[in-house]
Amino acid sequence: MAKKKSGLGRGLGALLENNETDITASRESVTNASVGSVSAILVKDIEANPFQPRTEFEKEALVDLSNSIKEHGLIQPITVRKIGYGKYQLISGERRFRASQIVGLTEVPAYIRIANDQAMLEMAIVENIQRQDLNPIEVAISFQRLLNECELTQEELGEKVSKNRSTVTNYLRLLKLPDVIQLALSSKTITMGHARALLGVENESTLVKFYRKIVDEKLSVRKTEELVQNLNKPKEPKSKSSRYSLSYEEQKIKEEISKHYNSKIGITKTNKGNGKITIPFVDQDHLRKILDLLN
Repeated sequence: MAKKKSGLGRGLGALLENNETDITASRESVTNASVGSVSAILVKDIEANPFQPRTEFEKEALVDLSNSIKEHGLIQPITVRKIGYGKYQLISGERRFRASQIVGLTEVPAYIRIANDQAMLEMAIVENIQRQDLNPIEVAISFQRLLNECELTQEELGEKVSKNRSTVTNYLRLLKLPDVIQLALSSKTITMGHARALLGVENESTLVKFYRKIVDEKLSVRKTEELVQNLNKPKEPKSKSSRYSLSYEEQKIKEEISKHYNSKIGITKTNKGNGKITIPFVDQDHLRKILDLLN
């Protein structure tokens, strides 16, 4: 039986809690070592994760976390990989690591793992998505990086992050929105629901116009959807009644002229009161008679 393919969608623990990648203990005893073993590492020996998809961390949340660490210590270890003699690179736990720096800790508890660049990127994305939600644009950029740098298909990507393909596609489509809308989505000026509705607008200038309307009028997602639907709704042709809105007197004139030329003439007029008269004919002789009457 083929070995079942593991996926990131099962959680970060599926990647990290593995004896084969755990080098917290010495290499000689790694087979018998507990995965839960932890080492104390100097903060100055740890560098940031270059694959971290999160670009912003909420300051208030970091302060709250640092206050908790100051009072109780860092209870949950961070996870790192060794990149050289006495040097480590953060895999997961960047919020905890930053909060520890704010408090002024000189060393932190850590799991040490073996991970290549692809695994680093995947782990960082999965941790953020599952534990501390990224904003939609950060998620979209992270998905795009997984597709490009890890050469995944959208189906494989969906499996790794426990999302169906349509959800992955919707996130990726966000990157096609104008920069001003992407920035608004990142700063939570508009929601993912607003952005999904705006994806139905093809013209960029109209997109920006609608975005301004959403912000200025504080439109709900439902109102935004209606706005886009009305834009894409095919325009109904004007009815004949609106083109031939003749008065009773004009209708009488039309009948009299029709009798005079022995032809069912047409009269159209605009809202301004101007218009035109058309006189149809059935053959050459009929045309000559009409011309004689006109002369």
